[in-house]
Amino acid sequence: MKKSDFTYQLPDSLIAQKPLAERDASRLLCMDKNSGHLTDRQFTDFINLINENDLLVFNDTKVIPARLYGKKQSGGKIEILIERILDDHHALAHVKASKSPKAGALIELDQGYSCTVQGRADDLFILEFASIRLMELLDLIGHIPLPPYITRADDASDLTRYQTVFAKKAGAVAAPTAGLHFNDALMAKIKALNIQTTFVTLHVGSGTFQPVRVENLADHIMHKEYFAVPQSTVDAVHHTRQQGGRIIAIGTTAVRALESASTSGQLKAGFGDTDLFITPGYAFKSVDALLTNFHLPESTLLMLISAFAGYEAIKKAYQHAINKSYRFFSYGDAMFLSK
Repeated sequence: MKKSDFTYQLPDSLIAQKPLAERDASRLLCMDKNSGHLTDRQFTDFINLINENDLLVFNDTKVIPARLYGKKQSGGKIEILIERILDDHHALAHVKASKSPKAGALIELDQGYSCTVQGRADDLFILEFASIRLMELLDLIGHIPLPPYITRADDASDLTRYQTVFAKKAGAVAAPTAGLHFNDALMAKIKALNIQTTFVTLHVGSGTFQPVRVENLADHIMHKEYFAVPQSTVDAVHHTRQQGGRIIAIGTTAVRALESASTSGQLKAGFGDTDLFITPGYAFKSVDALLTNFHLPESTLLMLISAFAGYEAIKKAYQHAINKSYRFFSYGDAMFLSK
């Protein structure tokens, strides 16, 4: 298939700029994978669509305040987006400036802090933060890295709302957005109903927002993201299979973690970088159902859900969502793809 097969026209008015007042107040478009039948629901109905034998797999990554603002010594403005923390004092980052800084350049940050450009790693810059631990610096002066399609500046509410209630392991620069619909009350209700839950980690990178730039999908170079699947999750998946339940991934990032740990043909505990690119024709090994938000045109995540539920079915579902004025992207509504 080609990149252009995954385009669609979305009115700007349907791009959610802010979260709803309550996490679980969003709408839920349900699709039966076997029939393609679509049903409009509310997210609060999700609890009624899962069974005691099912297993919900969440991504416990935590979004870091990865955006920094600064200036060159010449006075030119610079915007930094940390892509990956390498150690306490070094990171790979995107740097936006009128002219790219060279190795050795000093970047002045807020509150008297600074960093130094050490070099390049492909499209990313290697930055050194010598005077303070990087995570401490980000907590002091960093901003929540809202996606580029959210056109407002971040505010105090984004510190909590662009973060899942079960976020635990810091490292993401974008939220696993399907998880944003869950609040503490819903998590408690899931536990009370004896529905099993487990966690994987996938540190979502900024590449998740980038459209594929080559027409031939075989030529696309997938961005890498860190993932980890613990043995406890592998055991929970095997137990669910034995009980005849479904493995329900909460978000495409949970899918990528599970499938990256299943490349041998069966799910195995492990960790590392994944550049798994899932397109139509892919045979899923560890996921039966998927809760997901709506994704950008020509994005790898749109290709992933098309592989999962069928290209024509997803195309029909997205047009239905547009016609029904669903809210799109990170702070938008959700879809449940099940069988």
